[in-house]
Amino acid sequence: MLLSTILLVPWASGAVLVAFDGRRRALAWLAVASLAASLVLLCVLAADVFTGGSRQVVTGGWPADVGIVLKADALGVAFALLSVLVLLAATAHEAIGGVRSRTFPGLVVLLAAGLTGLFVTADVFSFYVFFELAMTASYVLSAYGGKRRQLRAALVFTAVNLLGSFIFLLSVAGTYRVTGALAMDQVAERMPAVNPNAAILIAAGFFIAFSVKLGLFPFHFWLPTVYAGARPAVAAILSGAVANIGAYGLLRFGAGLFPDQLRLAGVALVVLGAASIIYGGVLAVARGDTAEMLAYSAIGQVGYVLVAVGVGGPVSLTAAVLYSVINSLNKALLFLASGVRGALVAGAFAIGALSVAGVPPVAGFVGKLELFRTGIVAGSATLIVLLLVGSALSLVYMFQVYQRRFWRTDPLAAAAATSLPQRLVTAALALLVLVTGLWPEPLLTLSSQAAGALLDGVP
Repeated sequence: MLLSTILLVPWASGAVLVAFDGRRRALAWLAVASLAASLVLLCVLAADVFTGGSRQVVTGGWPADVGIVLKADALGVAFALLSVLVLLAATAHEAIGGVRSRTFPGLVVLLAAGLTGLFVTADVFSFYVFFELAMTASYVLSAYGGKRRQLRAALVFTAVNLLGSFIFLLSVAGTYRVTGALAMDQVAERMPAVNPNAAILIAAGFFIAFSVKLGLFPFHFWLPTVYAGARPAVAAILSGAVANIGAYGLLRFGAGLFPDQLRLAGVALVVLGAASIIYGGVLAVARGDTAEMLAYSAIGQVGYVLVAVGVGGPVSLTAAVLYSVINSLNKALLFLASGVRGALVAGAFAIGALSVAGVPPVAGFVGKLELFRTGIVAGSATLIVLLLVGSALSLVYMFQVYQRRFWRTDPLAAAAATSLPQRLVTAALALLVLVTGLWPEPLLTLSSQAAGALLDGVP
């Protein structure tokens, strides 16, 4: 019942809100309230899952092979919680400043419904349906602001991601063709008996689709234009919530459904992840604009997740989950902080910057430690050197942008600094990143349980 309610709340409220003028302050705050209610319900579900194990329900009372099967395990609940938290922060940030589009609040709530659905579904085709719902809302949100820059970003984002969605649909069809099943548990059971060439081709299709969503090198070409062109709240939503589709997909489909293919492609994934880290870091150092620097930083940071997934094993997958969560919080914090000014925001941005660079005592330091642990367990000195180089690049470009953004006088700074509630939103996210670094045990436990849920049933 709780699983169905978690989907019903954002579905119903989003459908109602999108029909009214979201520029009215009351409606914007209704969207915030709806997201807050969804977050509370997810917290209750998370407490149940983390203490009692996964929960499963078939919607509408249909048989399991007919109705939509929802399954909440530690991995899915962790990503759902993270995504709704980011959406809540971004929506509150925009509601305080004044919503500029009538559909923005409703679309964000519908996006929450789509993301929550795909994180808790146990069926490949239902995953695709929720995937498309989330992406449709994202396409419209990417044009938020209505200026030429946002419209150009929306066009690029829509065109590239529609191609990724098409590749994903082909892979779903291929999965059904070779296994005769769409339930994730059945696909995982039957995939080892599938012709290896067909399995590799299908797995490659899923990998490309999720890499496009995540913005990994060399599928990153759309990301700088979109993230730099979008308004700060939308950039936070796209990078901190929508991009989680890619990270979750790589984990769930790679380690969960295609473990044999993942092992075969492990070295290639590590190489691609390393290329993403270096490419993103070098290009971020070379950028003078804050939004562009953050966009290229996002390309580099997701490379760490791919490296951990490529190495494989319980320790590496735990690190991948942990770093995905921390990276999402970092990106949301930095993009939101880039839109306002003031001493409080400068402190919040500094915490986010230190977290990206992996400097103690913030959350990013814990994530980098787990990645170093992955390198040690794998016995790879090259991997450890890569992590050191990537962290050094992160520290350089974060220091550069902080110096340009907050050490130099800006004639617009006084106007931007007057929005105390917006600064408090960014400060709250920064406090969460700081507290997570000072007290990392809950997040480490969550990541370990999520990796364990992912590996259940994997040969």
